[in-house]
Amino acid sequence: MSELINNREYRQSVLKEIISDLHQGKSVDEVKAKFEETFEGVSATEIAEVEQALILEGLPVEEIQRLCDVHAAVFKGSISEIHRPEKIEDIPGHPVHTFKLENEELERFLAEKLEPHLEAFRREDNQGTVQLLIEDLERLRGIDRHYARKENLLFPLLEKYGISAPPKVMWGVDDEIRAAIKEGINLLANYAGAKEQVAGKIKEIIGKVREMIFKEENILFPMAINTLTEDEWGEIARESEEIGFFLARPAAQWKPVNINVEQKARAEGERPADGYIRFETGLLLPEEITQIFNTLPVDITFVDKEGTVKYFSQTKDRIFPRPKTVIGRKVTNCHPPASVHIVEQIVEDFKSGRKDVEEFWIKMGDRYVYIRYFAVRDGNGVYMGTLEVTQDIKPLQEITGEKRLLDD
Repeated sequence: MSELINNREYRQSVLKEIISDLHQGKSVDEVKAKFEETFEGVSATEIAEVEQALILEGLPVEEIQRLCDVHAAVFKGSISEIHRPEKIEDIPGHPVHTFKLENEELERFLAEKLEPHLEAFRREDNQGTVQLLIEDLERLRGIDRHYARKENLLFPLLEKYGISAPPKVMWGVDDEIRAAIKEGINLLANYAGAKEQVAGKIKEIIGKVREMIFKEENILFPMAINTLTEDEWGEIARESEEIGFFLARPAAQWKPVNINVEQKARAEGERPADGYIRFETGLLLPEEITQIFNTLPVDITFVDKEGTVKYFSQTKDRIFPRPKTVIGRKVTNCHPPASVHIVEQIVEDFKSGRKDVEEFWIKMGDRYVYIRYFAVRDGNGVYMGTLEVTQDIKPLQEITGEKRLLDD
């Protein structure tokens, strides 16, 4: 046992050295040998555990992200497949099968569309080749749905088992890909002859997307398959439709067979009782409460004083998707690493009493989204949690004059 601990501590120290080398400007090729020598024969899961330990020690997630390219360079083609009596990822409709179907179509799209169009652009950067690349990158933007399912459905369940570092690192890289695609579209939309800059950015996008495919299929999915229960995969399958798919849809409808009896009983026990719930100003049935919240022209989410997501409304056209897997999840894990500090600051201001309200407004396509956060306090002013209220205010801004009559 002591030998195991020492090995793990040694590997942690080597990872710190590699991160330091990368931080000081060394290339992936320069640090690859040290990584390969230290982690030869070690599973991807154990590497993830070592990274998790480093984050718990206080190493920033952004620093761990520097290792992603090293992982891909060292392990590409060499991670052994974990043999099982039945490969659930081969079952049509299973969430992993769907993720992999999307990756197959994504690889085909890169090879048959984006790369040929990039080569045509390199040969002649005219209006036609520029337009083809814009259309390709706009289509590639849909990868957000693939990443969003991973981040909002798969990651929360892994976190339940203490696996939080790999998801945080991967989410950060997903955001880098999103940003690179957006930057590529902007460069092409305002193209003024910087051929090499544009070509370099698109090549970077293709490389990052391919590396993420590799990391998902050789690190994330095997780890998830070895960790999650069948009914948890069923939960992911049920919630996936709300977020959507990219380039491919589930090949069949899949439902778990081996349902956890205790979990099923808990779910049934959460159904509202038939009795009224009394308030200071009236009384309502549980179904009435549910439909009132869902009918409000705003999306609401409540996070309790411990930072746990406890409730969200299900309005017809939610602005930001909220899968049911966020319930019980820490709110800091529901946001990309780059924006977690903003969430923490809002909560801290509410807890300390410095603020009662915080607000933001952003443009999202045809929508003008107004996001407000309110401190929820009890009758004595003690902080109970945070209420997020989100609304598309563009229709309100367009109101003019008066309306005093009913429409026909």
